[in-house]
Order: sequence, then structure tokens, then C-alpha cells
Amino acid sequence: MLDESLLDAPEALARADRRGLLRGAAEAGARVRTAARHAAEAGIAELTPEGRPRAVLVAGSGTAASGVADLITALAGASAPVTRIHPTGVAPAAGAMRWTLPGWAGSVDLLLIVTADGSEPGLALLAEQAYRRGCTVVAVAPRQSPLREAVDGAHGLVVPMASAPHGEYDAETSAAGPGTLWALFTPLLALLDRVGLITASAEALQSVADRLDRTAERCGPAIATYSNPAKTLAAELAGSLPLVWTEGDAAGPVGRRFAAVLAELSGRPALAAELPEALPAHGALLAGSFAAGADPDDFFRDRVDETEPLHARVVLLRDRPTGGLSAAPAARELALGHDTAISELEPEEGSELESLAELLAVTDFAAVYLALASTAHA
Repeated sequence: MLDESLLDAPEALARADRRGLLRGAAEAGARVRTAARHAAEAGIAELTPEGRPRAVLVAGSGTAASGVADLITALAGASAPVTRIHPTGVAPAAGAMRWTLPGWAGSVDLLLIVTADGSEPGLALLAEQAYRRGCTVVAVAPRQSPLREAVDGAHGLVVPMASAPHGEYDAETSAAGPGTLWALFTPLLALLDRVGLITASAEALQSVADRLDRTAERCGPAIATYSNPAKTLAAELAGSLPLVWTEGDAAGPVGRRFAAVLAELSGRPALAAELPEALPAHGALLAGSFAAGADPDDFFRDRVDETEPLHARVVLLRDRPTGGLSAAPAARELALGHDTAISELEPEEGSELESLAELLAVTDFAAVYLALASTAHA
């Protein structure tokens, strides 16, 4: 259940936000600026690479690390293959997880380590393994962390993770918190620009920070639901099973992150898929028990003590304006043909990075509002 009245009660939202999630979303632009400064201070702008890496490997733990790997794949995948090294272990605890380099990794490859924790011994072992193989190692980790001490200097380059402007978030949500992604992602954008895999100049990162600030103003708790795209999306998703359909290279990782953050922060299931494959993959959900009109049992039975069933709702995320080859019309036709409502998000004009930033900001805010309004109601 979602307490929609809470969405337009800023003081009540603030009281419900014990984990600082709204603050984290609002501070994303500031985190980008701080992270870009840390990258410059670490010497990334002075690097003189001898050529592009053959492949990029990304390792880390938690929602933020998987999001960073996904985003890097979308942005740099055309220039070099990107592989995420998934952790193994008996538990999702810092001391229990281990990472292993693929057998082919060597001196022409780049290993990126991203962590909001920094206490994982397995990541330090991975850096040591990469060093012995001749891989270039770059890590983004908290300033005071065992990983930074293990990697900095002989084994690789470490960029201190940009901390929140007004104190860190609750540790249990830091990996999914809206600001954490940008704190880890921004230095790697600067690095990949320097090695020639993507275009992300200092000016481009400033534009990303500006777009995040403007989006935070539109999506902030003081802005009423009717003119707030994040609150509107949160209200529309109440009681639904979100089917997040994406179109465009930048929109894909945003949709997958949105589904992951909805699950982690608000305990809500969601499915993400890219168009046009999303249509056959999710089509049966629009006609089955999750369909808008699905209720196979007796219409007249007593429902007072029953939980409302989940009904599918399509969330269409696109990173470019309508035009050219697009599966969006077919997506709308399929959804509306099954009486399924659609929420659509499309960024304002700008670069690929700016579009990415806006979509991430709106969906992060929406996930936070769903988490807060659902928790407060419970």
C-alpha cells in the first residue's frame, strides 16, 4: 500500500526518510562535482595512456557496482568489450565474497574496482592478482578503507570516493542510495575519457552535474505531485507490477537499475527489458493474472481483508525523442490493447550523458518516494 497523501507532505516525508535517501538524490549533482575534483587531484587528467585497453573489467559489490558496470558497458561497449566480474561466496558480506580474473586477462586490459565499502579482502586480492598479471588497476573506494591502502601506489591508482556533502548515509542503503552511484561512476567517466573509450570531458561532467541539479529541483519533496515527474511516477506505480521497457543505449541500464533499486529500497518487484524484445518477453503478463482486468474469482465476494492484487503497468523509458525507427508505437498499442496503463519518461534535449543523468535522477527519486510512502503507511 502507498500513502499518496504523504507525497505532498514534505515535513512528513522528511520524518519518514530516516536513511537520508531524499538528501542523497538531491545531492547527486554535488557528488559529481566532488568526484570530478577527486579524479583530477588523483592525476587522471595527466595520464598518458599508450593506447586503448583491449578490454575493461569491472568488479565491485552491491547495486551501485552493478549499475556502474552496466552504464560503462552501454557507453564504452562499442570501443572495447566490458566484462563485469561477479562475486562468489557463501554470503553477501564483505569478508565472504571473492572475485577472480578471467583467464585471458593480462597486460593490455584495464581493471576497474568500485566499492562504497572498501573493506572487502576479496577486492584487495583481486587487485594483487591483476598486478601480477600486468593489468592496469584503477579503484574508486572510500578514503579511509583497507582497499585504498592495499591498491594505492605500486598496485594501481585509487580515487577517493566522493563523500556526501552533509555526512554519509545509513550503511545498509549506501550501495543503492542515489548519490553513491555518481560518487563511484564519475571518476571512471573521467578515466575512460582519458583512455579514449568515451567522451566525458570536464565540461561534460559539469553539464551532467547541472542537469542533475535541475532535475532535483523538479523532483524535490517541496514540488507538488501534479508537477513533479518522480512523485507522479511513484503514485502511478502504487499497487502495480512495473514492466520497465527501455529504448536506446542509455535507457537500458537506467531501466535495469530502476528495477533493482525498487526491489532493494522499497521491496517492490519490477521487471526490465529492452524494446523490441520486451514485447514478446512480457506480452503474456499483460494477458494473464497480472492483466488490468484480471480477477478470476467471484466478483461479489468480501474483499475487506484482502490485499489488492498486483496489476501490470508499463513504464516506457526512452533516451531519445520520438522519430526514426522506434518500437514505442508498438509498445503503446500492445499495452493499451490489454487495457494496461503506461507511464512514459523521456529526457530533455542534451548529450547522451545528460540524458542518462536525467533518467537516472527521475527514477531514483521515484524509487525513494515509493520506499518512503510505503514504509510510512506500513
